[in-house]
Amino acid sequence: MTDKDLVKIDELHADLPDISMSTLRRDLKTLETSGRIEYLVGGAIKSTNTTGEIPMVEKATLHEKQKKLIAKRAVDEISDHESIYIDSGSSNSLLLDQLLDRNITIYTTNTTIFNITREIKAAVILLGGLYNPAISSLSGTLTENNLRDLYFDRAFLGVNGVDDEKGITTPNIAEATKKRLIKANAKQTYLLCDSSKFHRISSVRAFDLKDVILISDKNDEKIRKHVPILLP
Repeated sequence: MTDKDLVKIDELHADLPDISMSTLRRDLKTLETSGRIEYLVGGAIKSTNTTGEIPMVEKATLHEKQKKLIAKRAVDEISDHESIYIDSGSSNSLLLDQLLDRNITIYTTNTTIFNITREIKAAVILLGGLYNPAISSLSGTLTENNLRDLYFDRAFLGVNGVDDEKGITTPNIAEATKKRLIKANAKQTYLLCDSSKFHRISSVRAFDLKDVILISDKNDEKIRKHVPILLP
Protein backbone atom coordinates (compact mmCIF):
# COMPACT_ATOMS: atom_id res chain seq x y z
CA MET A 1 0.00 0.00 0.00
CA THR A 2 2.69 2.52 0.98
CA ASP A 3 4.55 1.99 -2.30
CA LYS A 4 1.56 3.12 -4.39
CA ASP A 5 0.64 6.74 -5.09
CA LEU A 6 -3.02 5.88 -5.67
CA VAL A 7 -4.98 3.15 -3.93
CA LYS A 8 -8.67 2.32 -4.24
CA ILE A 9 -10.76 1.50 -1.21
CA ASP A 10 -11.82 -1.87 -2.61
CA GLU A 11 -8.13 -2.76 -2.98
CA LEU A 12 -7.58 -1.84 0.66
CA HIS A 13 -10.53 -3.96 1.69
CA ALA A 14 -9.16 -6.92 -0.30
CA ASP A 15 -5.84 -6.59 1.55
CA LEU A 16 -7.55 -6.02 4.91
CA PRO A 17 -10.73 -8.15 4.79
CA ASP A 18 -11.19 -8.09 8.56
CA ILE A 19 -11.70 -4.31 8.54
CA SER A 20 -15.10 -3.00 7.49
CA MET A 21 -15.55 -0.52 4.64
CA SER A 22 -16.96 2.07 7.04
CA THR A 23 -13.87 1.78 9.25
CA LEU A 24 -11.58 2.09 6.23
CA ARG A 25 -13.39 5.26 5.12
CA ARG A 26 -13.13 6.71 8.61
CA ASP A 27 -9.41 5.90 8.78
CA LEU A 28 -8.82 7.51 5.37
CA LYS A 29 -10.56 10.66 6.55
CA THR A 30 -8.30 10.69 9.62
CA LEU A 31 -5.21 10.34 7.43
CA GLU A 32 -6.44 13.20 5.23
CA THR A 33 -6.90 15.41 8.28
CA SER A 34 -3.30 14.71 9.30
CA GLY A 35 -2.07 15.66 5.82
CA ARG A 36 -0.74 12.19 4.92
CA ILE A 37 -3.15 11.53 2.04
CA GLU A 38 -5.76 13.26 -0.12
CA TYR A 39 -9.08 11.44 0.03
CA LEU A 40 -10.94 10.75 -3.22
CA VAL A 41 -14.33 9.16 -3.75
CA GLY A 42 -13.40 5.49 -3.73
CA GLY A 43 -9.80 5.77 -2.58
CA ALA A 44 -6.86 7.96 -1.65
CA ILE A 45 -3.69 9.45 -3.11
CA LYS A 46 -0.53 9.98 -1.08
CA SER A 47 0.06 13.57 -0.01
CA THR A 48 3.56 14.98 -0.59
CA ASN A 49 5.30 18.34 -0.85
CA THR A 50 5.98 17.67 -4.52
CA THR A 51 3.14 17.09 -6.92
CA GLY A 52 2.65 15.29 -10.22
CA GLU A 53 -0.16 15.32 -12.74
CA ILE A 54 -3.29 13.58 -11.50
CA PRO A 55 -5.68 12.36 -14.23
CA MET A 56 -8.70 14.62 -14.72
CA VAL A 57 -11.21 11.93 -13.79
CA GLU A 58 -9.57 11.64 -10.36
CA LYS A 59 -8.69 15.31 -9.97
CA ALA A 60 -12.33 16.34 -10.36
CA THR A 61 -13.25 14.56 -7.12
CA LEU A 62 -10.49 16.18 -5.05
CA HIS A 63 -11.62 19.14 -2.91
CA GLU A 64 -14.76 19.44 -5.04
CA LYS A 65 -16.61 21.73 -2.61
CA GLN A 66 -13.69 24.19 -2.47
CA LYS A 67 -13.31 24.19 -6.26
CA LYS A 68 -16.96 25.05 -6.77
CA LEU A 69 -16.61 28.03 -4.42
CA ILE A 70 -13.44 29.15 -6.21
CA ALA A 71 -15.12 28.97 -9.63
CA LYS A 72 -18.12 30.91 -8.33
CA ARG A 73 -15.81 33.63 -6.99
CA ALA A 74 -13.97 33.82 -10.32
CA VAL A 75 -17.22 34.50 -12.17
CA ASP A 76 -17.58 37.78 -10.26
CA GLU A 77 -14.35 39.11 -11.83
CA ILE A 78 -15.67 38.93 -15.41
CA SER A 79 -17.64 41.64 -17.23
CA ASP A 80 -19.76 41.25 -20.34
CA HIS A 81 -18.06 41.70 -23.73
CA GLU A 82 -14.65 40.74 -22.37
CA SER A 83 -12.24 38.37 -24.09
CA ILE A 84 -10.95 35.78 -21.65
CA TYR A 85 -8.81 32.65 -21.58
CA ILE A 86 -9.78 29.61 -19.51
CA ASP A 87 -7.15 26.97 -18.84
CA SER A 88 -7.51 23.23 -18.40
CA GLY A 89 -7.98 21.76 -14.93
CA SER A 90 -10.93 20.83 -12.75
CA SER A 91 -11.52 24.28 -11.22
CA ASN A 92 -11.35 25.92 -14.63
CA SER A 93 -13.78 23.35 -16.04
CA LEU A 94 -16.30 24.40 -13.39
CA LEU A 95 -15.69 28.05 -14.29
CA LEU A 96 -16.06 27.36 -18.01
CA ASP A 97 -19.44 25.75 -17.50
CA GLN A 98 -20.70 28.78 -15.54
CA LEU A 99 -19.66 31.26 -18.25
CA LEU A 100 -21.22 29.71 -21.33
CA ASP A 101 -24.39 31.77 -20.99
CA ARG A 102 -22.52 35.07 -20.68
CA ASN A 103 -22.02 37.61 -23.47
CA ILE A 104 -18.24 37.10 -23.65
CA THR A 105 -15.58 35.54 -25.87
CA ILE A 106 -13.85 32.52 -24.40
CA TYR A 107 -10.55 31.14 -25.66
CA THR A 108 -9.62 27.80 -24.17
CA THR A 109 -7.47 24.69 -24.40
CA ASN A 110 -9.81 22.84 -22.04
CA THR A 111 -11.37 19.98 -23.98
CA THR A 112 -14.14 19.39 -21.42
CA ILE A 113 -15.99 21.95 -23.57
CA PHE A 114 -16.94 18.98 -25.76
CA ASN A 115 -19.08 17.66 -22.91
CA ILE A 116 -21.42 20.65 -23.30
CA THR A 117 -24.53 19.84 -25.35
CA ARG A 118 -26.88 22.70 -24.42
CA GLU A 119 -27.22 25.94 -26.35
CA ILE A 120 -24.74 28.60 -25.26
CA LYS A 121 -24.47 32.37 -25.58
CA ALA A 122 -20.71 32.85 -25.29
CA ALA A 123 -18.43 32.70 -28.32
CA VAL A 124 -16.07 29.79 -27.61
CA ILE A 125 -12.79 29.40 -29.51
CA LEU A 126 -10.90 26.16 -28.92
CA LEU A 127 -7.19 26.52 -29.64
CA GLY A 128 -5.51 23.68 -31.51
CA GLY A 129 -2.68 21.57 -30.18
CA LEU A 130 -1.55 18.17 -28.96
CA TYR A 131 -4.33 16.48 -27.03
CA ASN A 132 -3.59 15.15 -23.54
CA PRO A 133 -6.66 13.07 -22.60
CA ALA A 134 -5.48 12.52 -19.01
CA ILE A 135 -5.87 16.22 -18.17
CA SER A 136 -8.34 17.19 -20.95
CA SER A 137 -5.91 19.75 -22.34
CA LEU A 138 -4.34 20.95 -25.59
CA SER A 139 -0.74 22.19 -25.66
CA GLY A 140 2.43 22.16 -27.73
CA THR A 141 3.85 24.07 -30.70
CA LEU A 142 0.54 24.66 -32.50
CA THR A 143 -1.06 26.00 -29.32
CA GLU A 144 1.92 28.27 -28.63
CA ASN A 145 1.90 29.66 -32.17
CA ASN A 146 -1.79 30.53 -31.86
CA LEU A 147 -1.32 32.14 -28.45
CA ARG A 148 1.44 34.52 -29.53
CA ASP A 149 -1.05 36.64 -31.49
CA LEU A 150 -3.93 36.52 -29.01
CA TYR A 151 -4.57 39.01 -26.20
CA PHE A 152 -7.00 38.65 -23.33
CA ASP A 153 -8.75 40.96 -20.88
CA ARG A 154 -8.44 38.22 -18.27
CA ALA A 155 -6.86 34.78 -18.08
CA PHE A 156 -7.73 32.05 -15.59
CA LEU A 157 -4.99 29.48 -15.12
CA GLY A 158 -4.86 26.16 -13.31
CA VAL A 159 -1.77 25.24 -11.31
CA ASN A 160 -0.30 22.14 -9.68
CA GLY A 161 1.76 23.94 -7.07
CA VAL A 162 1.96 27.44 -5.55
CA ASP A 163 4.95 28.32 -3.40
CA ASP A 164 6.17 31.68 -2.10
CA GLU A 165 9.76 30.83 -3.09
CA LYS A 166 9.47 28.50 -6.09
CA GLY A 167 6.48 30.21 -7.70
CA ILE A 168 3.97 28.48 -9.97
CA THR A 169 4.88 24.95 -11.02
CA THR A 170 3.48 22.16 -13.18
CA PRO A 171 4.71 18.65 -14.10
CA ASN A 172 4.55 19.35 -17.84
CA ILE A 173 6.99 21.53 -19.84
CA ALA A 174 4.43 22.20 -22.58
CA GLU A 175 1.80 23.28 -20.04
CA ALA A 176 4.33 25.54 -18.29
CA THR A 177 5.28 27.20 -21.59
CA LYS A 178 1.63 27.69 -22.46
CA LYS A 179 0.91 29.34 -19.12
CA ARG A 180 3.83 31.76 -19.56
CA LEU A 181 2.55 32.86 -22.97
CA ILE A 182 -0.97 33.37 -21.69
CA LYS A 183 0.20 35.40 -18.70
CA ALA A 184 2.31 37.62 -20.99
CA ASN A 185 -0.70 38.33 -23.22
CA ALA A 186 -3.36 38.92 -20.57
CA LYS A 187 -4.18 42.26 -18.95
CA GLN A 188 -4.89 40.39 -15.72
CA THR A 189 -4.06 36.79 -14.81
CA TYR A 190 -5.84 34.81 -12.12
CA LEU A 191 -4.75 31.50 -10.61
CA LEU A 192 -7.54 29.14 -9.59
CA CYS A 193 -6.04 27.07 -6.82
CA ASP A 194 -7.49 25.31 -3.80
CA SER A 195 -5.39 25.54 -0.65
CA SER A 196 -4.18 21.91 -0.86
CA LYS A 197 -1.72 23.15 -3.52
CA PHE A 198 -0.15 25.79 -1.28
CA HIS A 199 3.57 25.19 -0.76
CA ARG A 200 3.53 22.25 -3.16
CA ILE A 201 6.23 22.13 -5.84
CA SER A 202 6.04 20.31 -9.17
CA SER A 203 8.90 19.72 -11.60
CA VAL A 204 8.60 22.69 -14.01
CA ARG A 205 8.30 26.36 -13.06
CA ALA A 206 5.82 28.28 -15.18
CA PHE A 207 6.51 31.74 -13.70
CA ASP A 208 7.27 33.58 -10.47
CA LEU A 209 4.59 34.40 -7.96
CA LYS A 210 3.99 38.02 -8.93
CA ASP A 211 1.67 40.10 -11.12
CA VAL A 212 -1.19 37.62 -10.65
CA ILE A 213 -4.27 37.30 -8.45
CA LEU A 214 -4.89 34.04 -6.61
CA ILE A 215 -8.45 32.81 -6.11
CA SER A 216 -8.58 30.16 -3.40
CA ASP A 217 -10.61 28.82 -0.49
CA LYS A 218 -8.16 29.88 2.27
CA ASN A 219 -5.70 32.64 3.04
CA ASP A 220 -1.96 32.01 3.41
CA GLU A 221 0.29 34.62 5.02
CA LYS A 222 3.47 33.66 3.14
CA ILE A 223 1.82 33.64 -0.28
CA ARG A 224 -0.20 36.78 0.45
CA LYS A 225 3.04 38.73 0.84
CA HIS A 226 3.57 38.23 -2.90
CA VAL A 227 0.09 38.28 -4.45
CA PRO A 228 -3.50 39.15 -3.48
CA ILE A 229 -5.75 36.22 -2.52
CA LEU A 230 -9.46 36.44 -3.30
CA LEU A 231 -11.72 34.27 -1.15
CA PRO A 232 -15.33 33.09 -1.68
